Parts: sequence; C-alpha cells; structure tokens
Amino acid sequence: MERFAFVIHPISVADVARKFSFARYLPDRWVEAAIKHLPPVKTSHITGIRSEHAEIEGWFVGCPLTPRQIMELPEDFVIRKVIAAGKLAERLGAKILGLGAYTKIVGDAGITVAKNLNIAVTTGNHYTVATALEGTRQAAELMGHKLCDSNVAVVGATGAIGGVAARILAREARTMTLVGRNENKLRLLADKILYESGLAVHISSDLSAALRKADVVVTVTSAVDAIIQPEDLKPGAVVCDVARPRDVSRRVVEVRDDVLVIEGGIVEVPGEVNFNFNFGFPAKTAYACMAETMILALEGRFENFTLGRDLSLEKVEEIGSLARKHGFRLAGFRSFERAIEPEEIANIRARAFGS
Repeated sequence: MERFAFVIHPISVADVARKFSFARYLPDRWVEAAIKHLPPVKTSHITGIRSEHAEIEGWFVGCPLTPRQIMELPEDFVIRKVIAAGKLAERLGAKILGLGAYTKIVGDAGITVAKNLNIAVTTGNHYTVATALEGTRQAAELMGHKLCDSNVAVVGATGAIGGVAARILAREARTMTLVGRNENKLRLLADKILYESGLAVHISSDLSAALRKADVVVTVTSAVDAIIQPEDLKPGAVVCDVARPRDVSRRVVEVRDDVLVIEGGIVEVPGEVNFNFNFGFPAKTAYACMAETMILALEGRFENFTLGRDLSLEKVEEIGSLARKHGFRLAGFRSFERAIEPEEIANIRARAFGS
C-alpha cells in the first residue's frame, strides 16, 4: 500500500488550545512564542482511502506555526520548520508530501522544500483551482447567474491560484475585474488573458469598489485577517472563498441574507475514510489541496506535481480527470463550517431578486 503525508498547522491560537489546554489562558503572542520551538508532530494516521484502482494510507504532520508566524518570522526559519515536517513524513514512509495552508506559500512555494527532501512534494493548488471553479459555476447557476452574462471579480489575482482561476474564468465571463495590490503584476496577467481569451479585463487595487459591481467573486489572498465585509457586496452576489484563513468576514453571513458565500475546494474522498482528526468537516470530506496529494498517491504519481507560483491550465484539467477516475467529487456547498442545501440557496436568491 502506498503512503502519503500532508502538512497542517494551527490556523489560530484557538487551534493550539485544542491540544494544549493551557494556551486558552495565555495571550496569543505568548503561545506563539512557545510553540515556535516545538518539533513537528505526527498528528494523525489516515486510513481507508480506496478507489476502484488502489488503496492508500497517510498521515497529517503538524508544523507548529500559526499563519501570523509564518508571515512574520524569518523566511529561512519557517522553511526549515516545513522541511523538518517533511523529514518526519519521510520517516513515516510517505512517498509524497502535500503542503497545506500557509506552508505552501512561504518562500518559493515549495520548491526549496522539495529540494531538501527525498520524496515528492505538491501544494495541491491545481486541484484546488479545479474544484473551486466547479463549485463556483454550480453555485452561480443556482443563484440565477450565467457566467456569460456576469461580472466576475478575482481577488488575489496575482497569486498562483487566483491567476490561473482568472485565466480559466475569462473564457466564460462577460466582464472581469482582477483585484490585487501589485498593479504591474495585474497588468501582466491582464495582457495574458487578452492574448489567450480575447477578453479585455479591468484591474483594480480598490477591493470594495470592485466587489460592489461583481455578480460572482472568487477570492484567494494570503491575508491574515478577513478583507471582505458585508457592505462590500451587491445583492445576489456569489462568493467562493478559497483562502485559509478566510477572506470573507463571518459578519457577511450574519447580516447579509441576500448573498451566497461558499467555501472553495472541498471534496468527498472515496472509501471508508478515517482521518482520525477533526478539522471541522463532515466524515470523508477534505480540502482539495489535501485531495490532490491523495489522488497522486492513488495514481502512483510520486512527482512534484504542483510547485512554485506558476500554475498550468493543462494540469488543472489533468488533475480534475484523475480525481474523477478515482471517485473524488465536490462535497456539496459549505459556508463557515455548515452545509448549505439547495433550498437555502433558493431562499437567498429570492431575498436578493424578489422571486
């Protein structure tokens, strides 16, 4: 049986407190100062992943750093911590390592990590794109939006996921706005989209202004705190939030009952899966970035499939095809740790458009 591993890390100090109860009584900075000296840990053994073609097992390996630490601590220090987690995966017998959440964006997005390990490494971003766009299309249709008639905004468009998502959606959207902080990178992406699809997209660093015009939003930034607030969105908007931590403030779903917010990249894993770890999802479901590692292990493709910040349209399609082969599929719609049924989406649509 082939083996894989996936690196996870606490998204907040509250996650640390789930394992170390003392942390709930201390200031966040004190907890962060303590955990940065901890070694990587074997968090859980993953069993029961089985397709019609193969069966695999794996591990979640914990890298004890929060998103804020990963962004603020010296880059070399953080990369060494991620490599140490990879070395633990090697000792467990894994042949491929997936990088989760912020461990995939530090430094050169996995390239240095891969050079320092004897196993394959992937960030999972190609399958994240494939599933996020599939979910966005389905949610938009349920809300009454045709992409060919919609204004689409891609927030974090200069990032690896945002850039390739924008290139794919540009084939379908009526108009598009690319949102990011680096105007030069936005212009380069806009030029590439014009060449590839013929669509002249808008670029903007004004997030609120871009969102107020958007029917469909895909957001995937590396912001530590929420950047999309209730007042930013037009009635009937569909927002696919691929970022972790989330780009969309929880206040959006608390005060706006006329917009649909979904989490991007959540899939059902085939087999009698037991993750032996609760990361807030129903049984047998996982993030798409995790699933990419599993798909490659099931396929026996122990290679650096997704590394760096340049994603390939062809690889998005390839990993989507392999996922279908092995029985991975979208796990419905979720928003802030709960499932959203079609009836609820119909009610959101009615409140937004009055029908």
